[in-house]
Amino acid sequence: MLENVSALTPLHFLYLAGVIVILAVMILKKDTPAVCIAFLFLIGAVGLNSLIGGIQVVFNAILYAAVQFMEIIATIALVTALSKCLMEMGSDRILMAPMSKIMKTPEAAWWILGFTMLVFSLFLWPSPSVALVGAIMLPFAVKAGLNPLAAAMAMNLFGHGIALSYDVVIQGAPAISAGAAGIETSAVLEEGKYVFWAMGAATVISAFVLNRKFIAGTRQESLPLFSQNSPSSEGAEKLHNNPGRPGRACVALAVLTPAAFLADIIFMAVLRLNGSQATSIVSGTALLLTCAGAAMGFRRQALEKVTDYVTEGFLFAIRIFAPVIVIGAFFFLGGEGISSIMGEGAPESGIMNDWAVWLACNAPLNKYMAALIQLAVGALTGLDGSGFSGLPLTGALASTFGTAVDASVPVLAALGQISAVFVGGGTIVPWGLVPVAAICSVSPLALARKNLVPVAIGFCAAFLTACFLL
Repeated sequence: MLENVSALTPLHFLYLAGVIVILAVMILKKDTPAVCIAFLFLIGAVGLNSLIGGIQVVFNAILYAAVQFMEIIATIALVTALSKCLMEMGSDRILMAPMSKIMKTPEAAWWILGFTMLVFSLFLWPSPSVALVGAIMLPFAVKAGLNPLAAAMAMNLFGHGIALSYDVVIQGAPAISAGAAGIETSAVLEEGKYVFWAMGAATVISAFVLNRKFIAGTRQESLPLFSQNSPSSEGAEKLHNNPGRPGRACVALAVLTPAAFLADIIFMAVLRLNGSQATSIVSGTALLLTCAGAAMGFRRQALEKVTDYVTEGFLFAIRIFAPVIVIGAFFFLGGEGISSIMGEGAPESGIMNDWAVWLACNAPLNKYMAALIQLAVGALTGLDGSGFSGLPLTGALASTFGTAVDASVPVLAALGQISAVFVGGGTIVPWGLVPVAAICSVSPLALARKNLVPVAIGFCAAFLTACFLL
C-alpha cells in the first residue's frame, strides 16, 4: 500500500488555493500571470519563512520554467525562421499546390491533419511531429479554409492526446505505468486498449461535432505563423507577392524542404530516435534549410537574411512564451521542480503529488471509486505540465487498488495514464499547449478552452468503458 503523506502543511493548502484561483481566472477569460506571481511570492514566503525568500522564489521559479521550456522555444523559433524564408521566396506556393488537391474542404483538412499528426506522433512523439507537420502540412490546411484554432485542436488532440497517451509504438508511457504497477507493458496495452480507444474516439468525434461550424475559417494564402501575431507580417506579405523572386531558388527550396524532412523521418526510424533527440534533428534541419534558402535566393544578402529570419523567429517564440513561462513557473512548484526552486525543506515529491496520495489514501474504495480516483489523481499530477511525471504514482495506485478491490490492474493503470497524459501532456493545461499554439499562431488559453469539453467527454467515455472492464 502507498504510505499516506505525514501531514498536509499550510504550504499544501496555499498551493491548492492558488490552483483554484488561477483556474477560476482562466475560466473568466482573464490573464493569469499576475495571479501566478502573487502566489509564487506567498508560497515562497510561507515555505521559506522569509519575505526575501518569497522574492527569490518568484525569480527562481520563472528561471526554472524558462530552462524547461527552452527546447520548445528554440524549436518554434527555428521553424518560424524557415517558414518566413519559404514565404519570402515564394516556395510555400509550390509546396501548397499538390496538397491543395487533397485538402479540398476544411472538414477534410481537419481529419487529414489530425491523422497525419497521429501517425507521426506514434513513431516520433508529438514534439518533433508538431514541427514537421506544422512546417509542411499546416499551410495547406489553412489555405483550404481550416480555421487555425481548429487546426491546432486537430494536431493537439490526435498528437499530444491520443498518440502520447496510448504510445503503442515507442511504449514509453505504458512501460512506466507497467513498471510501477508490477505488470508487463503488453498487459497495459492489451487489456487497456478499449479504454484508450474509447477515450480517443469520443474526444476527436465530439471535438469535430461540437466545432463543425467553427472549423471553416477564412481562406489564407500566407502561412499562419505570420498572421497578426507576427512582427513582420506586412513586410513578409509584400515580399511574398514580389514576382521578381529567383525562380530556380524558389523551386529548389520547395523540393529540398520536404526531402530533408523525409530524410529526418527515415533517420529517426532507423536509429530509433525520439523525444529530445528527434526534436533536435527537426530543429537543426529547419535552421540549415533556412541558411540554404537564404544563400540560394539572396546570395550577397544571405548573411543578413539569416540573421533577420532567426531574430524574427526568436522574437515570435518569446512573445508567445513570455506569459506561459510565468504560469508554468507556478505549476512547476506542484511537481518535482519545487526542490530545485525552493531548495531544502520543500516537499520532495511535489505538492500536487502529496495531494494525490492523500486523496488516494482517504477516499472510500470500491471498483468504481478506484477508477474515479485514478482519473482524479492522474489529472492532479498532470497540472505541472508533464504528462509522464505522474505515471509512477498512477501505476503504483493501480496495483494497490486492483489488489484491494479485486479489479483489473492493467485497466486501472491505463485509466490513470490517460488522465495524466491528456491533462499534463498538452491538451488541457495551457503551458503544455504552447508548441501547437505557436505553430498555428493561436492563443494557448483559447486552445485549452476549446479542448476542455471534448477531453471531458473523452474522460467520461474512458471511465464508463473501464467500469465495464474492471
